Amino acid sequence: MKLIALDLDGTTLDTKKEISNETIRVIKKAQQQGHIVMILSGRAPSSINAELNKYGLNCPIGGHNGTAIFVDGKLLELNSLGCPQVQKLALEIEKESVPYNISTNKGIFAPRDWNERFERVISSGRIPEEYFENRHYKMFTTSPHLYGHSFFDHVDEIIQDKEFTVQKFLILCLDPEQKKRLQLRLNLIDETFVTGSSPFNLEVTHINGNKGYGLKVMASHFNIPLENTVAIGDEKNDIPMFNVAGLSISMGNSEEEVKRHSDVVTLSNDENGVAYAIEKYILRESTVLYGDSFNPKFKK
Repeated sequence: MKLIALDLDGTTLDTKKEISNETIRVIKKAQQQGHIVMILSGRAPSSINAELNKYGLNCPIGGHNGTAIFVDGKLLELNSLGCPQVQKLALEIEKESVPYNISTNKGIFAPRDWNERFERVISSGRIPEEYFENRHYKMFTTSPHLYGHSFFDHVDEIIQDKEFTVQKFLILCLDPEQKKRLQLRLNLIDETFVTGSSPFNLEVTHINGNKGYGLKVMASHFNIPLENTVAIGDEKNDIPMFNVAGLSISMGNSEEEVKRHSDVVTLSNDENGVAYAIEKYILRESTVLYGDSFNPKFKK
């Protein structure tokens, strides 16, 4: 039995934000053969479940980059940012006045002036042209009003409510220099993990809120040795699970940096890359497991 951890956007979902029939078929085939297939994504758990429900898929999930782990709809582990961390993070973000949102146990919240912040950076002329063509651009630049998020005027409105727990900050950094400045400062805040799932965003969680930790938690729950785990992804926030998994597989549409952290490279998300990888490396194991596509990681 193996544990197969799949990223969602850019991996299991194609560029039309759909899961192909072939990918659905192979995921169910793997489950029928006794393997555990989980979704490990930067998305909120509710968003992950909504996608799975569209296709009749039932999988354990790790939301917010592995911060919130669920099995059969029951919370297995939750790692939240503390109030001092939330305050420090908000302070640094506000210095740059960039658009951002905060994922909590009560939903997703954004500054009330999110649209104004976005318009300022758009009009600045400092956004690289290639960002506008990036496959993630629309998803990250869509107004929180359209997503149905809630709003706040000051982050203290969230911190002061004892019923709130904060799982993730998602920060839109379309100005590369601004992103570089902000990331340097955020990295100095204790017990946080800073990553990104596109060239123009930053995601901040608790130090244990990363996909590598999420994979470890799920493997422990199912008593699966880490050498029997497989991770498939396409972005930098997938690297922590690549560093943990027994076999790490990057998508053909991944950036070169992500590919360098993986053992093998599969086809792209528009070529059923997840289905191809599961069939080749898990369901059709042979004595020559990796075939011609094997790429030893620099870390091993």
